[in-house]
Amino acid sequence: MELEGTQELQADPQTVWAALFDRDVLERAIPGCEALEQTGETEFAATVKLKVGPVSARFKGNVELSDIVPLVSCTLSGKGSGGIAGFAKGAARVTLEDLGETTRLTYSADAAVGGKLASLGNRLIKSTAQKLAGEFFANFEAILAERLEPARVEEPAE
Repeated sequence: MELEGTQELQADPQTVWAALFDRDVLERAIPGCEALEQTGETEFAATVKLKVGPVSARFKGNVELSDIVPLVSCTLSGKGSGGIAGFAKGAARVTLEDLGETTRLTYSADAAVGGKLASLGNRLIKSTAQKLAGEFFANFEAILAERLEPARVEEPAE
């Protein structure tokens, strides 16, 4: 199953790039993420709880960033097991484009599922994957906005 998308983020490429490699940002941005532990410079162990149609499962797996071209692109690869629910694995190529005030993030992903999840049908799995990608980028953008927000100076009460 292939997924592609583009997101325009209200931050410069350096800020977006740093956030893509920030464990705290990723933990907050990944839908259903219960734990994310950095196990190497570009490797993470994750526990994510997801519901796909009638199947709810806790997936434990690994994520690795590779093919890194700083401030330009990288590949995120991951695989996880949800016990009786099955497994999921995939990779996404992420590219950043500097648009001046903003950054265009483009991704192209390929994913596969097996076990009970595979029996749900490709259309349900693809729509769930697209929904999760949308949630990830909405969360990611909100976190970037928080980090870029100028420190608020409280006005003295009159």
